[in-house]
Amino acid sequence: MDTTRNTVLEAWMAEHGYSSNSFAEAVNRALERLTGRSGGLDGSSVRAWKAGRVTWPKSAARKALEDVTGLPAIALGFVPRGRPSSTPASPQQEDPDMKRRTLVGGIAAAAAAAAAAPGTASPRRIGMSDVNRLNKRFAEIIASDHRHGGQLGIEQHAAALADEALNLQNAGTATQRVRSTLYASAAAFRSSAMWAAIDGRRYDVAKGHMREAQSLAEMSGDQAIKFRIWSHAGTMYRHMGRPADALAANDVARNLHLTRRDPLFACLGHARQAATLGLTGDTAAVRHALGCAQDALEHADPDLGRPVWMAAARDGAELETLALSAHLRLGNFDQAESHAHRSLTLLRPQMQRDRAINTARLAHAQLGQREADAATATAMTVPADVATQHARVTRMLQEFGAALRATAPGSATVQTWTEHTATWRMAA
Repeated sequence: MDTTRNTVLEAWMAEHGYSSNSFAEAVNRALERLTGRSGGLDGSSVRAWKAGRVTWPKSAARKALEDVTGLPAIALGFVPRGRPSSTPASPQQEDPDMKRRTLVGGIAAAAAAAAAAPGTASPRRIGMSDVNRLNKRFAEIIASDHRHGGQLGIEQHAAALADEALNLQNAGTATQRVRSTLYASAAAFRSSAMWAAIDGRRYDVAKGHMREAQSLAEMSGDQAIKFRIWSHAGTMYRHMGRPADALAANDVARNLHLTRRDPLFACLGHARQAATLGLTGDTAAVRHALGCAQDALEHADPDLGRPVWMAAARDGAELETLALSAHLRLGNFDQAESHAHRSLTLLRPQMQRDRAINTARLAHAQLGQREADAATATAMTVPADVATQHARVTRMLQEFGAALRATAPGSATVQTWTEHTATWRMAA
């Protein structure tokens, strides 16, 4: 049996960043779209193709290969089995390696001739290097959000990058994998624009970003970005005081099969549900959701590769933040304070926006226990630039001031807080 390696397929996979296992997964997904049933290929199947042990895959696999790569099977180095019996073959023609070189060489020559024809030009090939460049810029957007959050500039930058990802779709040829990833990148950028608008309390604008992000996510088929968008929708409706809509949006995220594959996504889904349930006053439901979130976190693999925006969920900071929000809404101020301290311990230094929000929440929790002096001292640690430039933090501190005046009217503590906030206005 001839086992000449399929170097054409190997070269294509290397160029597009596929391992044997990831390529098998991509072909299986294509088979599922074609047949309605998941494919049964694995890394060993692909290694058999590369080693030349399988020179002509089954018809369904060949069609799936074409969908994934954008190339016919023979252009990937595969050789059709048999030949018409009326066509005698010389020993040289019977050499499968020679046959493969002849077929691939013919395709390459035809492509070169087409490129050289008058009035034609080779289309640009969009590849994973373009996708990787976009992913680096997405990481920069996430970093800006952690530092500043809610700013109009972040929203506009993310929306522009979403358009850039979409423009690449029409800039040249690409494999199905690249096209799907580009749609996922566009959805990710649009979801960041959505989140910046939510964080800045620009809810009507956020809804527009949400609709666009949802459409792009559907075209990408990316479960992680679908989860992010629907979770953001739940948070938006929670901030708008619409718990029924928030719970429904969270349910869409929680019911994605991704949450069954990766407990960390399940943890985040339960925790966000708990924060929304805090609006309903259902203490038992909040405790149950937080218990489910904690169980899921304990079963999650901390070393599994995940999107960059999941960083706070991985180390438990997000769970503590959402538990803080839930208990604060319920009026369980002592428990809220405990979660606030834990969240501030777990939050990474660069997450300045979340640190400011949780510090303001801690001040509310302390004031709810009638510890006016401690609460005021806590609130005064929020940096002035965040207190005056971040819409959510500004509102939380305004609400703190009103609650402080109601709790300790005419006190020296109220005077201290009044003088402190006056310095913010002078600096602005």
